[in-house]
Amino acid sequence: MRLSSSVFASFCLLIELLGIALFLRGFFPVPVKSSLSSKSKLSDLPAEPLAGNSPNSTKVPPPLFKRVVIILIDALREDFIFGPNGKRFMPYTRHIVERGSSHSFIAKARPPTVTMPRIKALTTGSIPGFIDVVMNLNSPAVLEDNVIWQAKNSGKRIIFYGDDTWVRLFPKHFMEYDGTTSFFVSDYTEVDNNVTRHLDSTLKRDDWDVLILHYLGLDHIGHISGPHSSLIGPKLLEMDDVIKKIHASLISREAEGTLPNLMVLCSDHGMSETGSHGGSSEPEISTPLILISPLFQRKVGLEQPAMVEQVDLAPTLALALALPISQNSVGRLIPAVFEEASLREQLRFLHMNGHQLSSLLRDSNPNFHKEDGYEQFRMAEKTHGNWMKLYMDGNTSEVLGNMGKKLLKQYLEALQAMSAALSKQLGKYDMYSMIVGMSLILQVLVLLVLAMPEALSRAACVDVPVASAFLSLPFYLLCLLGSSIHVLVCTSAEASCYFCSLPWLLAFTAILFSSALLCSLVAMAARYGEELVQCSTTRTSSDWTLSELDILLLTGTVGHTLSLGASSFVEEEHQTWYFLLNTLCLAVFQDVCRKYFRERRRPGDDEEDDPLLPSIAEEDASQATFSPAAELGVSVGSEKWLALSTPILTLACCRLLRSLNQTGVQWAHLPDLSHWLNSGDHKVVLSLLAALSLLLIFLLVQRRCSLVSKIALALGLLGVYSYRAAVGNVLFPWQHSGRSISKGTGEARFVYIFILGILFTGVKDLLRSQVMSSAVEGRRLKSRGLWEVYSGVVLLVALLFRAHNLPTLACCLLIQTLMAQFIWKKLHYDAAQTTIMHYWFGQAFFYFQGNSNNIATVDISVGFVGLESYVEAPAVFLTAFSTYAGPLLWACHLVCYLSSERDRAALSLGHGSYCFALLRSVPAVFYVVLVTALRYHLFIWSVFSPKLLYEAMHTLVTAAVSLSICAKSAHRKSDLL
Repeated sequence: MRLSSSVFASFCLLIELLGIALFLRGFFPVPVKSSLSSKSKLSDLPAEPLAGNSPNSTKVPPPLFKRVVIILIDALREDFIFGPNGKRFMPYTRHIVERGSSHSFIAKARPPTVTMPRIKALTTGSIPGFIDVVMNLNSPAVLEDNVIWQAKNSGKRIIFYGDDTWVRLFPKHFMEYDGTTSFFVSDYTEVDNNVTRHLDSTLKRDDWDVLILHYLGLDHIGHISGPHSSLIGPKLLEMDDVIKKIHASLISREAEGTLPNLMVLCSDHGMSETGSHGGSSEPEISTPLILISPLFQRKVGLEQPAMVEQVDLAPTLALALALPISQNSVGRLIPAVFEEASLREQLRFLHMNGHQLSSLLRDSNPNFHKEDGYEQFRMAEKTHGNWMKLYMDGNTSEVLGNMGKKLLKQYLEALQAMSAALSKQLGKYDMYSMIVGMSLILQVLVLLVLAMPEALSRAACVDVPVASAFLSLPFYLLCLLGSSIHVLVCTSAEASCYFCSLPWLLAFTAILFSSALLCSLVAMAARYGEELVQCSTTRTSSDWTLSELDILLLTGTVGHTLSLGASSFVEEEHQTWYFLLNTLCLAVFQDVCRKYFRERRRPGDDEEDDPLLPSIAEEDASQATFSPAAELGVSVGSEKWLALSTPILTLACCRLLRSLNQTGVQWAHLPDLSHWLNSGDHKVVLSLLAALSLLLIFLLVQRRCSLVSKIALALGLLGVYSYRAAVGNVLFPWQHSGRSISKGTGEARFVYIFILGILFTGVKDLLRSQVMSSAVEGRRLKSRGLWEVYSGVVLLVALLFRAHNLPTLACCLLIQTLMAQFIWKKLHYDAAQTTIMHYWFGQAFFYFQGNSNNIATVDISVGFVGLESYVEAPAVFLTAFSTYAGPLLWACHLVCYLSSERDRAALSLGHGSYCFALLRSVPAVFYVVLVTALRYHLFIWSVFSPKLLYEAMHTLVTAAVSLSICAKSAHRKSDLL
């Protein structure tokens, strides 16, 4: 069956999407949910266990607290309070922890450590999934059972001030609220002042029961300048004053004979060493949880905080306020809170928590009866009934007390085991659906590889032998095998699979399609092999020999794909790219040495060279402006030594950039040059380094720009330095480090003006090139326009990059310039080789920036450069642009470079060879642009395994492009020419 290239591509894309959807459906575990659709009610609570026929009570213990104040300080790490700087920056809070009536804990947050999933965990007691990372950008209302709804339903009056994420999650739940946006990270003062300004009047009122305060300033400071910034200390002192004010007010309003009040100090997540969050590093998941109330006994010294789960707060608050526990909660109550209650009430609290966990376990796990925690709870429940019988009979002996203490321990062990079992439920994957989805994806990728030569030919069609596949014996055998496996898995699996839940007709249709596709792949591979054998008889061996560089590019690309099968390689993927880049530099150095020292070229040696580039004789006869020596102002004799030093200089730059930003997971916590430069003691060194980097950027970029663009570029780079000086990163020579810090809005907008001016000039030249009567002048304008657009992109990257990352940008441009002038041109690398090199460099520079496959390394502060308020569209664009600036710069450079080389080749090769060069370049350029676009989706999915899938697609397509272009097959060349 013959299909046009467009139809064939659409078909492959559709199957790829279906396979990815099936894989993701199997990867994301089914949430742990209760079978009850309604929310918990007091009337649904279990009766108190009691042995015998005596009537048992369903009475709920009375509440322990009258009012509750929840102070949530966003991104508050546990070491900010419990660490060595706790006494310095939070003295009052530290005093309460050491000497006050309080209980202190380290609450472990589950990844992803972003605000919205953490708020859901604190209020529902459930563990949100990774999909909530995406939902964090536009938080929907929480529909499942939660402590906020339970409090409102019981008549409690709730007031909220702070992050408006709460308002979106719990609409119409608050009697009074004032929300502030959490995304405008440049604001770390007004966002907290807007919360604090309500305190004086609210604390004097008696018309509320629950007060929730969510402070964002500390989180914003972390995003802007990191956890070791000079702004952290004053912000912590400000929060300490707020805690002191609230605590003093609650104590002064305590009345004799009434229930005590409770103040909860907590955080949604911590802060990484770079100031961000979202991952699973220890500083990100470790948060303080301090419960302060006159009910608790006063401490006599500092105790080591105990470890609890963040989800434990929801059932603890619910039972302390005499509310039902949320149905989907996997948390267990914190025993220390209920120590002052009677033994009967403590057992009652534990029984209610155990009944809720056992019900949830029974609904979510078909094999619940095999869980140790479930059996322990049943045994504890029986023991509880016997204890209650003795208690109701008036037994007051010591035996009853010892029995009750053992029962408490038995309950706590059962709760811990059931909570752990429910938490593990989130880590179970639907392996069968994942395997089916992955098999479809791999088959389509192999189909793309086999069909690439036909799709790129002049006929632009693909012959897929589907009819012969349906009539072959292997097809029926595969269908029988696939159907047998499907029936076996779906009838014997203990847990339900999504693919098994599909209608049997649809499932068997998928099996038939997969079998037919596999048979077609075998037939196409056999046909393609026969054509290669036939062509090999008419071609010399040199036509089919791949160079050492081709072999390196292919094996490196395939090897990177295979490495993604292990999670450790995904976490430390930057090490793979660093190794490949170093190996590439050594291979290029070998080619340079061979060119200048081993080979003795004779006239006419290059007549059969690749048609993409002119031969050496034609290149020497071309215009002098195309000479690398002429472009950089060096002598012809120096070109050899510059070419030899380029790979070595590239290796040195890469080694320097590796030390600039530690990334990955295992060694991300180690100190690096960026930490040293960003410390207050080395601001002068950072200022000098930033100024030199900006000067080098100007010298490298301005060469191909017009005079107007050169002036705009110079002023724009000066504005970049002024912006960094305004925000306090660098200093002017006449300034002092103790000066005030601003947001730099004016300076950033000054740079934006020149960025738009340069982009406008480049686009204008591109449009003029289309209407020029002279072909030579049109090509010149087109080339200049592309490079001017590229210079505008570079200026925007310089503005968004932090001061310590400006050397990364300068090294990127330096490597691009030297490789383009002395390697790719002089060694006559073709479009495929140049494309794969650009892709490798782009991937490596993604990690040189300090990025990783962890969402915590995304710097969202760049989304607000030059903005005075939160505007979603530019914020998302700037954040994505800065995150993937490395791959974007190399992709843009590839487009500009290949376009210039095509135009240069067209001057001497004629129309036919120009068409061939265009056809060879377009697939490569399109691939890199596609990879750059899909990289934004990797930003969302990078924290878990689907990243493997996307990277496998990218690298396999790269291998397909390089194989199809580097093979130099005779029949394909004849078709194109």
